[in-house]
Amino acid sequence: MKRTLLFTILAVVPAVLAPLSAVGQVNSDAKPVAEQSASGYRYTVYGGFSYTSLNQVNGSRYGLIGGKVSLTRNYGKYFGLTGAVDYNKPPLISSSNKNPGDPSVYTFMAAPELHATLYGKVEGLLFLEAGGEHTGGENQTPSISFAGGYGGGLQYNLGSRLGIRLEGDRIGASFSPINNSPLLGYSPHLTWNPRASFGVIYRF
Repeated sequence: MKRTLLFTILAVVPAVLAPLSAVGQVNSDAKPVAEQSASGYRYTVYGGFSYTSLNQVNGSRYGLIGGKVSLTRNYGKYFGLTGAVDYNKPPLISSSNKNPGDPSVYTFMAAPELHATLYGKVEGLLFLEAGGEHTGGENQTPSISFAGGYGGGLQYNLGSRLGIRLEGDRIGASFSPINNSPLLGYSPHLTWNPRASFGVIYRF
């Protein structure tokens, strides 16, 4: 009787422990939520402080500061499509020799984006941009110029959803010099503005 009971217990114990062992193995292989790949989220929102130079304005001495926001639709692990808007107005340095007039610059851009993990929590991104740029306060022609350029950035992930990002790009646009004559067709000429921004990203 005791032998029968002992054999019964020995048979039941492995049967009970086997599923628990399998569950434990599955859980050990699963990644914590904070370590899951960012590719699991469809959208990335970015917002931060921005800077742009002012090469299209005659006699400008200082660049402008402002803000930038963007929304990226992610497609898989490495590719996304981004729409971005930025606005810059206050001069980087205020003094008696500030920029002529009261210039401001805003751009609206669309860009394909490539992004990938470089090391640990650090990601890199590259993008090509196309859209429009407006220079206000200087009566430049045209009011809105076609604009385009290229850039990239580095991102540090604080978690699966939240991170901080540093971006830089170079945008080209064509405006006529101030006080240009209609007889010259306003002679728009291409200028390039280096830009930078720093801010926070959120994925959802």
